[in-house]
Amino acid sequence: MSGSAPLPLSVFIIAQNEADRIGAVIRAVADLTDDLVVVDSGSTDGTQALAESLGARVIHNPWPGYGPQKRFAEAQCRHPWLLNLDADEVVPPALAAEIRALFAAGEPARPAWRLAIAEIFPGESRPHRWAYTLTPVRLYRLDAGRYAPSPVHDRVELRPGIEPGLLRARVHHFSVRSLGDQLIKLNRYSDQQADDLEARGVTIPAWRVFVELPGNFLKAYLGRRHFARGTYGFLTAMNYAISRHLRVAKHYERRRRAAAGNPRWAAGSPRAPLDRNGPNP
Repeated sequence: MSGSAPLPLSVFIIAQNEADRIGAVIRAVADLTDDLVVVDSGSTDGTQALAESLGARVIHNPWPGYGPQKRFAEAQCRHPWLLNLDADEVVPPALAAEIRALFAAGEPARPAWRLAIAEIFPGESRPHRWAYTLTPVRLYRLDAGRYAPSPVHDRVELRPGIEPGLLRARVHHFSVRSLGDQLIKLNRYSDQQADDLEARGVTIPAWRVFVELPGNFLKAYLGRRHFARGTYGFLTAMNYAISRHLRVAKHYERRRRAAAGNPRWAAGSPRAPLDRNGPNP
């Protein structure tokens, strides 16, 4: 297989209002595939036209939640191997070469692979050496697993017994447009988390309201090494902690209203987030 030939691999991206970011994502993987699928849930900023101009096959699907949207996108792909990226995740050349090497001799050795996804703050061109990094399964055969149907958790559920491999090069995750945009996004995501807790009948004890913010600040600032990122790292850790506090606070408020016999203030269809890239890691 030549260095420029497309792989037997579909790439899929879910998006809404990502015209400022999705172009770099598509360009980075354009040589890897002849089947690049963008599932758009109603962009108004020209995301669809931009993606199509770069060779993507754009399909509209109203927003059903993270897991269901990715399951819908899986079903639109033509190849048995799938690579999922969010609209703010750029595959650098080293990772593209690593993916290509997996297919150099035919079928990859494992049916699923984890990708290291490293966050990049505004003003940075590449991940910090201590950047917080997630390693979800993002490259996989469709017969090895599918995205879970959860509306708030987007993760691939593999068949029992499958042990995924891990690729070395890191995805560049440009998840933060600004601190204000991040906080709005996380606030909206906390609504969906409260919906999910209610739908599953999960009860979080009230004492968590008092510890969620300081505990999650320490989790992000120390555990995720945001302290190494200076003032911006401190501010990002604060945003994360606030969002986790809001999740519990909204859950508590709903329980309190229900106990008093008052209807929920947020009736109607589930609230969709401002973008389709999930919460900040």
